[in-house]
Amino acid sequence: MTPRPGLRERKKQATRTALSRAAWELLVEQGLAAVTPESAAARVGVSANTFRNYFSCREEALVEAIIPRVESIADALRARPAGEPVWDSLAEVLPGQVSAMVGRHEDVAVLLRVTKENPTILAQHLTAIERVKRLLAEAIYERTGADDLPSRLLAEAAGVAVHTSIEAWATGHGSTSLAHVVRESIAQLRAGIPLGDRRK
Repeated sequence: MTPRPGLRERKKQATRTALSRAAWELLVEQGLAAVTPESAAARVGVSANTFRNYFSCREEALVEAIIPRVESIADALRARPAGEPVWDSLAEVLPGQVSAMVGRHEDVAVLLRVTKENPTILAQHLTAIERVKRLLAEAIYERTGADDLPSRLLAEAAGVAVHTSIEAWATGHGSTSLAHVVRESIAQLRAGIPLGDRRK
């Protein structure tokens, strides 16, 4: 399990989170052009250089606001009971963890829209998804002792299920919870994605 950070690290993380959230608020209120290191930093009460110390670009800060700390997913998997089948662990962990990680329906819908319009945000978004899959692969390997390839394949499949679930949920009307969509996606994967032939 990831050790609890010290006071200095917690303060740094709080500043990073505040800057990311400020960038996001500017995007929602005024559009992408309004998001600059200067404008985001001014909202938090720090310098523009402080923003640049935490983020390489505004797009990184925007994605960080939606997908903050993915390490918690891997930690939650490692904390499941020893001997529990890995599919059961994924079904128990991913729905709640992904819901907590992603945040509000409205925010994700905005993220998907601006991602289609801005290749740099898309690149940051895909980088975050890849990080989720890498951490999942490490946790699955630790739990199962399976070879690297099966662990990576399962992590890739779970990562695709998470990504697809988020998109399906965000582009819908929000009547179904994200946790439910993720849970259903994991169940479909576990069952081999059974598809009925509607042509009959």
